[in-house]
This record gives sequence, C-alpha cells and structure tokens, in this order.
Amino acid sequence: QGRLVESGGGSVQAGGSLRLSCAASGYTDRTYCLGWFRQAPGKEREGIAAIYAGSGHTYYTDAVKGRFTISQDNVENTLYLQMNSLKPEDTAMYYCAADSCDGAYCSGRYCSHFVYNYWGRGTQVTVSS
Repeated sequence: QGRLVESGGGSVQAGGSLRLSCAASGYTDRTYCLGWFRQAPGKEREGIAAIYAGSGHTYYTDAVKGRFTISQDNVENTLYLQMNSLKPEDTAMYYCAADSCDGAYCSGRYCSHFVYNYWGRGTQVTVSS
C-alpha cells in the first residue's frame, strides 16, 4: 500500500486561512474514497470532508460547510483541504484517510461515512481568538 503524509498545519488567528496537504502516494486510483478528519483534545475524531476520486463528488459536515474545501490533484497525487474563516473551535489534529471504493454507490456522501483503513499521522491546527 501507499503512504499518507499530511502537512500545512500551524497556528493562525481566528478568521485566517490554512491549506492542508496530504501526499497520497499509492492512492491514485480513481476508485478511492479520500477524507479529512480531525480530533480535538478530549473529543472523538470526526469526519469533516470527503471526496470520491472517481467522480470528484464532495461532502462536508455542517461545521465546516462553506468554509472548507476538499480537492484532489491527481497529477501530484495530493489531497488538499483549504480552510478559510477559521474559528478557535477548529483547533484539532487533522488527519487524511484513504481506502478503495468501487461501486455505483460510491460518492462524496458515501465516503463521508466510510470506514477507512489507511491513515496519515496528522498535522496540528491551532486557531487563536
């Protein structure tokens, strides 16, 4: 299998922006779900955005809809998460995940509830007020 390596995290003030990257070598096949998750201290990990590589269909949780954008670069084998209008409650460790999905039911929404087997190690995002 391939590797997933996140980067781009950091500290930013509320209202600022960050772009996270996930180098997704080995997950370039179009039959893949790709997702971004986050986990804040003392909280459960939550999925926030997903994309089905085959169609480009995306899905966002309400907490980030309209502020975050998930995208993929198939040439660079990279998954991105553009985060705008950041809030202190966005502070968390952010992870990318990938796994195969091959079927007519595969979509951004389906990928948002997918059970992923392949994970990166995460990148920290801290938003100060």
